[in-house]
Amino acid sequence: MTADDENAGVDLESLLEDVEVPDLNAGRTREEAQALRDAIPPAERERVEATVADLLDLLGKTHAMAVLSAFAFADGPLRFSDLERELDVAPNTLSARLKELTGAGLLDREAFDEIPPRVEYTPTEKAEALFPVFAHLHHWGMRYTI
Repeated sequence: MTADDENAGVDLESLLEDVEVPDLNAGRTREEAQALRDAIPPAERERVEATVADLLDLLGKTHAMAVLSAFAFADGPLRFSDLERELDVAPNTLSARLKELTGAGLLDREAFDEIPPRVEYTPTEKAEALFPVFAHLHHWGMRYTI
């Protein structure tokens, strides 16, 4: 079932008139991705595959994708309270995800010496490199449903 089937009254074309949206198949084809993967020397391929597996394990944790998505579409740093307001996540889970994402080098945490305490999180270059994935997922969601 496509999103068009479920949202028959919504004209996606008019919504996207002013937005340049790449084709869902833009980027590498399956064959190109396979050729790239096969061209990686064995030792480096093992490291890359381990890194990807670690990333997928992290992103597969409850609400990790939602937290990173919030940063992908934010205009600047976010505070814990910003994320609490935007996401329906228990505070202990949000705290755990922020620690894990910071520990993985995807977010920077800056604490300000103020009363009351203020902490801001900003995405690192590593996280920003993942942001096109969120645009692609939103584009996919415009076309399909689960």
